Amino acid sequence: MSDQSSDASSRPETSAESRDVTESASGTAPEAVSEAPPGGGGRAKAAGERSAAGKELALTSTPPVPPQNAGPDVPKVPAYLGAPPGDVWQKRRQQPPPGVLSRLRAASPPAIGPGTLWSAFATALLSALLLGDGLGPNLLIVALPAALGAFFAARSARRRLRPWTAVWAVGGLALLAVPALRAAGWPVFLAVVSALALGSLALHGSRSWQGVLLGSVGLFPSASAGVRWGWQGVRARADDSRGRVRTVVRSTAVAVVLLIVFGALFASADAAFADLLGSLTPDASVGDSPWRVFLFALGLVGALATAYSAAAPVRWDGITIRPGKARNRAEWALPLIVLNLLFAAFITLQLVVLLGGYDKVLEETGLTPAAYARQGFWQLLWATVLTLIVIALALRWAPRGGPHDRTLVRSVLGVLCVLTLVVVASALRRMDLYVDAFGLTRLRISVAAVELWLGVVLVLILAAGVFGARLLPRAIAVSAAVGVLAFGLVSPDGLIAEQSVQRHRSERPIDIEYLKGLSADAVPALNTLPEPLRSCALENLDRDLRVMDAPWYASSWGEVRARDILEKHPVQNHGTECYRQGQGTGEREGYEEDHSYDPY
Repeated sequence: MSDQSSDASSRPETSAESRDVTESASGTAPEAVSEAPPGGGGRAKAAGERSAAGKELALTSTPPVPPQNAGPDVPKVPAYLGAPPGDVWQKRRQQPPPGVLSRLRAASPPAIGPGTLWSAFATALLSALLLGDGLGPNLLIVALPAALGAFFAARSARRRLRPWTAVWAVGGLALLAVPALRAAGWPVFLAVVSALALGSLALHGSRSWQGVLLGSVGLFPSASAGVRWGWQGVRARADDSRGRVRTVVRSTAVAVVLLIVFGALFASADAAFADLLGSLTPDASVGDSPWRVFLFALGLVGALATAYSAAAPVRWDGITIRPGKARNRAEWALPLIVLNLLFAAFITLQLVVLLGGYDKVLEETGLTPAAYARQGFWQLLWATVLTLIVIALALRWAPRGGPHDRTLVRSVLGVLCVLTLVVVASALRRMDLYVDAFGLTRLRISVAAVELWLGVVLVLILAAGVFGARLLPRAIAVSAAVGVLAFGLVSPDGLIAEQSVQRHRSERPIDIEYLKGLSADAVPALNTLPEPLRSCALENLDRDLRVMDAPWYASSWGEVRARDILEKHPVQNHGTECYRQGQGTGEREGYEEDHSYDPY
């Protein structure tokens, strides 16, 4: 302290910066030291002495502040090199921007409930036990607990059941009745795919065009999130209720042991009960264990994805598509008016042909009626499809100036839809002529059904032009689902067989080789053929039904009915005679006359 005070007193001059610091530390301003109130006397002198003493104490206790240029120079980091490495670790990690699905989801789902967990487990278990032997009523059985789990999840998320949700859900379950009724694989495939699409729409509740299209496949993005959601719920409940889990496991094990023991005793005591128990028990072997494990995992993932979508649906309607640039009336309407005139000219010619010029047209072209019908159907089908594309593009770039523009759009497109409906009728008439000449096949009945559905779509577009287009996307989706359901319920293979039998009764050619490839749905109609045609047409089906002895849950009603018919009326063995039946007649003979081949 004495050394510092002597140094300070020996230095008469102090920098301005040092004086400022010492004065601020002493708490006394310079003006207070130099000035004293007049007439203060001894008190003013004592105050001055105290101020001087405080200033001296501050100078002796506070070290002098070094000048700014004191000490070694510290190199500065250039600005273009960024912050030093130490600051990088102190920065908060930036979160990635939310994805599209995260922005479109309504909210995070609540914790998974016990009802949803048990429903998902039941779906997985039934998938492993029932789906490994084929398709039939088992699809509907597996779908019921999955739908129940989705109901529990939606109720926990406080979602209400809306009318369109009920429509999609009931439609999806109705489509799963097609595998339970029909044995043909192609309508069953269409029904299953349509059922998945309607189920996804029921979970997400879409209403716009992009919502309906993306919502029909919107169940798949929820698969991984649903698995994580279910695993979190299982872990949370396992930590909270370990005692109850052990109780449930013990009770289940005891129940299984009792069923096995007493079931085996009763089965050995009564043969009828053994048959009933064998038909009800799923046939699971060790050899197909990997396949069963895969089906278990598939059912579990599907059930959890369904429940997760029900609790936190993706609002696919949030994806918006900007409308196209509006065109002026002349630029927009001129091409469509020219197209309408072309359609009108074609339809006028068709009416002339139908009213009496049909034979003359055939005579001038040199075509047979079947060849004339075959030549025009596919072109008219593509014309219908392209017309729908033209209508969609025209609506995108339609003028939107006011009521007059709306009237123009409705008039021009309405006329185009009406003319296209006449084209659809002409295409169906040509297919009818073609089928009358050569018979019905799977492809012919399929494309005729598609053409008929396109006509329904045109009618819905006309209705939307009159009543508004708010319900048009969902109405078209409903029409497609109803069409698939009706297509499966009418039994296409049964219709093909019935039409072929009618052709044979009217002494027209029949193609036995083609009828051999039909499914079990054709057995009731083919069973009415006379011998040896009946046995020749049914020999392949009889062999397949004997080999494929599926359990009740994997057998359709068509297969069960076919087995009953063939057991009552067994197929006879006609040897090589079946190879000569139907050869050289029917479609093939017609193709040889035309010197052409028709794959349809």
